[in-house]
Amino acid sequence: MIGAIAGDVIGSVYEFANLRSKVFPLFARDAAFTDDTVLTVAVAEALLDKAGFGEALKRWYARYPNESYGARFRVWAEADEAEPYHSWGNGSAMRVSPVAYAADDLGEVVRLAAASAEPTHNHPEGIKGAQTVATAILLARKGASQEEIGHFCQNHFGYDLSEPLAEIRESYTFDESCQGSVPQALRAFLEATSFEDAIRNAVSIGGDSDTIACIAGAVAEAHFGVPPWIQAEVFRRLDPPLAEVTRAFCERYIRDYHR
Repeated sequence: MIGAIAGDVIGSVYEFANLRSKVFPLFARDAAFTDDTVLTVAVAEALLDKAGFGEALKRWYARYPNESYGARFRVWAEADEAEPYHSWGNGSAMRVSPVAYAADDLGEVVRLAAASAEPTHNHPEGIKGAQTVATAILLARKGASQEEIGHFCQNHFGYDLSEPLAEIRESYTFDESCQGSVPQALRAFLEATSFEDAIRNAVSIGGDSDTIACIAGAVAEAHFGVPPWIQAEVFRRLDPPLAEVTRAFCERYIRDYHR
């Protein structure tokens, strides 16, 4: 979860000013959390409180209505009663990371991932994106290698993870769909040599930088861990409500969490 938030914060300044390089200040002066962090925390709180995901998403949106949410999510969140809007956007994948820590069984993680997506992203691609990311995190937590994680996700969910970053970087454009960003984010993790390297990989391909780095960082955390100095920098940029839930979730579920 910290890895997802770190990716969001680091990538926030490059979403609309894409880089095609891995050389950049890891924490720019104006790097800040976005809707990716807010909704990840919403999922975490729902798991902590054993509450509904939809209610938590709406509640946290109401606390932070000025973040860069998608237009359809905003309409859904502001409605008193709203049905899922059949989205295949990457919002389901960027907010899912807490479910891979709240359960240890693959079947339960896949079920929870779908449940976290379905209040808004009930399109098969939206659900698949969330399930794939949560599965990759769980496999990493269980000690699977990067190669094993890539093969499993490709074989079970059907994403093509074979395109190297060097080729993605040459032609990739902004794409908010799960099918157009989850494979790229996973590839950023698969080619990484450290947590920081995964984030730099993700930012370097351009596109929806904060969300791609959020997803890559979520998986990279489970494999590499997040260096304590990066954790500290992340918490420095969170306000008290976000930090409180993040700490509570990490203390309950993440063994290598550093206060």
